[in-house]
Amino acid sequence: MYRKFVNARSPMRLLEKGLHGGLGIGNIGALVAGHGVGKSSFLVGVATDELLRGGTVLHVALDQTVTHVRDFYGTVFDALASSTHLENALSTQTEIETHRRIRAYKAADFSASKLADAVKIESEADARPTLIVIDGLDLAKVGDDELAGIRALAQELAAEVWFTVQSDSEHVDGLPASFQGTDESISVILALEPQGDEVTLRALKDHENDDLQNLHVGLDPRSLLLIRS
Repeated sequence: MYRKFVNARSPMRLLEKGLHGGLGIGNIGALVAGHGVGKSSFLVGVATDELLRGGTVLHVALDQTVTHVRDFYGTVFDALASSTHLENALSTQTEIETHRRIRAYKAADFSASKLADAVKIESEADARPTLIVIDGLDLAKVGDDELAGIRALAQELAAEVWFTVQSDSEHVDGLPASFQGTDESISVILALEPQGDEVTLRALKDHENDDLQNLHVGLDPRSLLLIRS
């Protein structure tokens, strides 16, 4: 299978249809899920989708090592390539890795200004990101001002930003309390939940749209590619 068909099975294509064009440049999206459900896999999948489409990704890992994240990308890519029978998988993986940057921080030390500094360095090295993913952000500690700073950076870059938030349980009944007061900064919020032999992706917030029934999809738990929509 060619890479364009792999992209067609990405849940991002459904997001673009179901979320009024998807997240959109200059916006922040959040994924809420319980421990072990697949938050990191989702972010890596979003990043890999962007890379396969020719974009540049900055992956921010909080309380993780660069080596761990790099290995995880390899694991997710191998599952994706195997499940889709991707042609020229090795050369494709080598190519997209040149457009991916990984930066690791202690969660307690991370800030919008540090992210801006990283973006400046990568941009000067001809790796200006079109997508930023932040794995392990603690909304309760980050605060509204930091989120606003990250959104301003996304708008300046004309890039999208996705981050993950851990919920207390596998099934997300509603927005965690940490999301209170974030309406101005976060445009899209998704819930990732296990259901039988798949995981489901559900919209909790879709920009200013009140009808959230259009997005409810099943994903392969290994590759997080579409099973059904």
